[in-house]
Formats: sequence, structure tokens, C-alpha cells
Amino acid sequence: MKVFFTILCSAWVLFSSGTSIIVGPGSPVRSLKKAIELAKEKDTIRLQAGLYKEGTLILTKSLTLIGDNNPVLDGEKKYEILLISGKNITVQGIVFRNSGYSAMNDYAAIKLVDCSRVTLDRNTILDAYFAIHVSNSVHCIIRNNRISGVPTSEQLTGNGIHLWKSDHALIENNQVQGHRDGIYFEFVTASTISNNRSEKNIRYGLHFMFSNDDTYRNNIFRDNGAGVAVMYSKKVRMEKNHFEENWGASAYGILLKDITDSYIGQNSFLKNTVGIHMEGSSRIEICQNQFRNNGWALKVQASCDDNVFHHNNFTGNSFDVGTNGTLVLNKFENNYWDNYEGYDMNKDGIGDIPYHPVSMYSMIVEQNPTTLMLFRSFMVSLLDKAEKAIPSLTPENLFDNKPMMKKLPL
Repeated sequence: MKVFFTILCSAWVLFSSGTSIIVGPGSPVRSLKKAIELAKEKDTIRLQAGLYKEGTLILTKSLTLIGDNNPVLDGEKKYEILLISGKNITVQGIVFRNSGYSAMNDYAAIKLVDCSRVTLDRNTILDAYFAIHVSNSVHCIIRNNRISGVPTSEQLTGNGIHLWKSDHALIENNQVQGHRDGIYFEFVTASTISNNRSEKNIRYGLHFMFSNDDTYRNNIFRDNGAGVAVMYSKKVRMEKNHFEENWGASAYGILLKDITDSYIGQNSFLKNTVGIHMEGSSRIEICQNQFRNNGWALKVQASCDDNVFHHNNFTGNSFDVGTNGTLVLNKFENNYWDNYEGYDMNKDGIGDIPYHPVSMYSMIVEQNPTTLMLFRSFMVSLLDKAEKAIPSLTPENLFDNKPMMKKLPL
């Protein structure tokens, strides 16, 4: 009886885990398309090293596809390489290159449509229009992939990792460069972007549109056309990221447009044209961030309200805060400003007089950008000193009432 039970268990394990199909030059099955056709649910296909040109592959079964020694699937600049529509599918360790381009269709090296619990892990995608395109899918994981495109123009270049109308996605530990947007979310909810590196993309390192209840943390967004854009979304957490060297006429660390009820904390903004640019944004907590060596640390437009800036460090920025109006409906408190010239008589670490971070010159530049050529001139310094003594152009109510005397240990 015990022997029979052991045999029964072994048979169940074998049946439930599926079998392996080896694909390669020296194997009976030499075509990946044929292997997918032969495979049964829960089988594993192991693709051996080599170059495979098989047009568009369609995968709808619950399979595990593993590449051994970096096999290459080549789209020959004509085909979408792998189309997945199903559930419980894993694709791992494969090189995808030269996917096709179409002005009518969003061709991708890997496309997921109507998927559930699909994992893309440790793949390399080279010279693709869209590298990974996901639509109408749930509980998908995209991790440890290396994506590198050859950017031409915004119109002729797709996104690195593109998600549309999906939820509960995890985008983790990927390297993306050379695309239009490194990572793109539209109508994506309850998802996490963490530990990715997105750089040298034409437009944004990360682009959010109409995506709520998402988190991105511990990412590096470096040397992109305009850093990160978060638009028309709510309840987004942006924490422990690095926004570096996003320079240009319209470049930002983060561009916030019509964002509400969100959190920006423990990030580093280094050498960006603008650290954070805010338009029509409300009820955002901005705290414990480092703003260093930016053109403008913050640009807070008059359309923003009920935002709180506290316990941030502002050091080495050309302008601490810029705005386009005199109406101020936001709160600044307990920030460290390296340009603060006040005093602390009671030695409690908080300045005894408020700090006004908006200079008259920054207001003039906001209205007349060409006056930036006078930056650091004696006349500008003299006007700023006069403005501090007798405020006239700067917003009278935009001030930090409790500026910190020493840099915060963030």
C-alpha cells in the first residue's frame, strides 16, 4: 500500500509539473514555434544557444520558456517577436533583437495582451520599437531585464516598458535606455516600480498618465530628455529615487501636472534644470528630499494648493523656488536653505526670522526668460538685496516660517 501511494504521488508530481522540451540545432525539435505547438500546459521549453528567425511567435499556453546560454530571437526588422496572451507563463534568459516597426501598430519585442501572472525575467531586448508592451493584464512581473534601443525621434521610437490598462504589476530591477519613454504607465493601478535604472531616453525616464495608487521607489532616472512626468493621477508614492542630470529647455527631475493626494519623500534631485515642476497639483507632501545643484530646485505654479514642503535640504541651487504668481496656497516649514542669512538667538536650531525662497530675479526670469543672461551680475544681486528689504514683486506669503539653521541629516 505504501509503495502504491509513493508511485501515485510521483506520478502526480510529474503530471502537475509537466515535461521539458529541448529546442536547438542538435535536438529533434529545432523550431521554437514547433515546440510551442507540441507543448502541453505546464510544460517547460528550453531554448538552446543559437540564432532563431521564426517571424512572430504566439504563446497562449501556460508554459515556462527558458533560454540556455542566451539564445537569440531575431525579428529581422519586420516582425513582432513574441505575442503572449494567457496566464501562468514565464519567459526567461532570452535575447530579443531587431523587432519590426509599424506606423499603424505598436510592434514590440514582447507583447502581453489579456494576460494574468506572466513573468518576464532576465531577458535582453536590443533595437526594438517597443521593447515590452503590456495591455489589459493583471499580476505581471517584469524584472531583471536589460533593454537598449537606438533612439531616432519621438515619432519613430517606442517605449522601453509600456503598460496600458493593467493592475498589480511589478516592474523591478530593469535597465532601460535609448527609447522614447523608459517606463510608461497609462491607466495602471496598484502597481510598483522599484530598483530600475532608466537613462538616456528621448523624452521621460518614467511617464505616468491616469494611473492611481502606484508606488515607485529606489529608481535612478538619469540624463533623460525630461526626467519623470506624473500627470492626471492620484495617490502616487514617489520615494528614495535619484533624479540626476536631466538638463534641457523643458527638463525636470519630476514634472507634476494635475496630481493630488500623493507623497514625494527621501529622493535626491541632483543637477536638473528644475528639480520639481508643479502645475495644478494639490495635497502633496514633499519631505526629506535633497535638492542639490539644480537650476531651480522647485517651480510651484500659482495653480497649486494645499501642498506641504517640510524637512528638505536646499543646497547649491541657482534658484530655490520659482513661481508665476503672487497667490500662495502652499506651506513651507522646517526646511534647510543654504542661502538663509538669519540668526538663531535661542539656539533651538530654528531661524528666528522667516526665509523667503523666491528672489525678485527669479520672478523676472519667469516672465522674461532672456534676462537669464544677467545671472550673477552685480545689478541682479543689488536688486535682490533691495527686494528683501522692501518686498514688492515676490510673493509676500511664500516663506518658510521655521527655517533650519543646519543641514538636515537625510
